[in-house]
Amino acid sequence: MTKLTKLTDNIFSFLSVLAVNNNREWFAANKKDYEAAKGEASRFFQEVYERIKEKDHLGAIKIYRIYNDLRFAKDKPPYKTHFGLYFPRLQPHYRGGYYLHLSPEGSFAGGGFFNPEAKDLLRIRQEIAAEGAVFSQIMSSAPIKKYFGGQLFGEAVKTAPKGFSKDDPMIEYLRKKQFLLKRDFPTSAVLEADFLEEVIATFLAMRPFYDFMTGALTTDLNGESLFD
Repeated sequence: MTKLTKLTDNIFSFLSVLAVNNNREWFAANKKDYEAAKGEASRFFQEVYERIKEKDHLGAIKIYRIYNDLRFAKDKPPYKTHFGLYFPRLQPHYRGGYYLHLSPEGSFAGGGFFNPEAKDLLRIRQEIAAEGAVFSQIMSSAPIKKYFGGQLFGEAVKTAPKGFSKDDPMIEYLRKKQFLLKRDFPTSAVLEADFLEEVIATFLAMRPFYDFMTGALTTDLNGESLFD
């Protein structure tokens, strides 16, 4: 697979037309255009993966299929109107993962913990409560502010979760059920020559956040490793 470091408008043109012709007949008649757009996205995604792999411990790359799963949602259109890339850090010793979403409706880069298991959610909250100064420093750091506005996205409970005080100085984070970092890109930015470097910088800026979460999810309350 040849390298691709700059995207063209072919991807967004195809996805925009697909959005108003989201049916099997049109897709079959325009399969060549799909293959061209998919090929461009895949080459770019592979380059992102290879670049981050030089800096982090990664699992396998996953490029999402464009076909929607219609088994349990018959009213869904048959095709997605975006291309998506995901690759996890290498578990169990490294936690988190990286996601890149390309769509004419809105592109973004980010990652985090979308739906942590109950035991992992508790452990994350315990670590944030115990190491509040460290976590606050990460969230207020220059890279997190620059690329993510210093914000942690995701759903939250309305009150203090069980076992935690509503007066805890870290309550804003302790109420979280999801812990997500997200940077939006307008289409004009995606088509710029420096978009690859912006994605790489965005992903690398997440490392201190992931290192903190990894510390929480790979140790017990006494700081003892769960895997060694």
